[in-house]
Amino acid sequence: MPELDMPQLLALAAALGWASGIRLYLVVLLTGLAGYFGWVPLPSGLHLLAHPVVLAVSGFMVFVEFFADKIPGLDSLWDMVHTVIRIPAGAALAAGVFGGDHAVMALVAALLGGGFAATAHAAKATTRAAINTSPEPFSNVGASLVEDSMVPMGLWLAVAHPLVFVVLFIVVLILSVWLIRKSWRFLRGLVSRVTRIFSGKPDPGVQSAFSFKTKNAPGDPPNV
Repeated sequence: MPELDMPQLLALAAALGWASGIRLYLVVLLTGLAGYFGWVPLPSGLHLLAHPVVLAVSGFMVFVEFFADKIPGLDSLWDMVHTVIRIPAGAALAAGVFGGDHAVMALVAALLGGGFAATAHAAKATTRAAINTSPEPFSNVGASLVEDSMVPMGLWLAVAHPLVFVVLFIVVLILSVWLIRKSWRFLRGLVSRVTRIFSGKPDPGVQSAFSFKTKNAPGDPPNV
């Protein structure tokens, strides 16, 4: 099997960094399986992922995360804990694509991979926290299943069709930044409103709605 060329390596580094911010253990497992069964000629810096012990541990963590990520509330706690795990892991995996033979490229890949992991993680965590404000669990499960499918698709595209991956990757990054802004604004407004209610202060949203309803309709006598 021929070695990966430079476009494939660059796309794979970006995919590993980004996908680690969403499903780190699934990334490790799929990459390791690809190397173990010879589906993809892994770079030397990623050979460790194909070790049976790494495959077993990552497979177990994939099983745990699959269910933890679909329980409202627990998924946000899981994301919070993994803030300090996914980002450095994404940087390390991206750097591993180039290994020690290309120190400069490995450093650049680590910086970009960590940034991509942080962006993906922030988009996932804020979006899921916003979804958790809804009482029904179906949107939560649906979002989790979408994330489950995005990771293998992204890794496959990076190796099989790197140029297609780059185009879609740019779109996903733009969408992620937009989701972070929208979800953060929604969560900040919600927290502010709840804090105001529990502190006994009037809620401007309720107040404005009440004022709108009590405005004089045409033909009504004026208020005194």
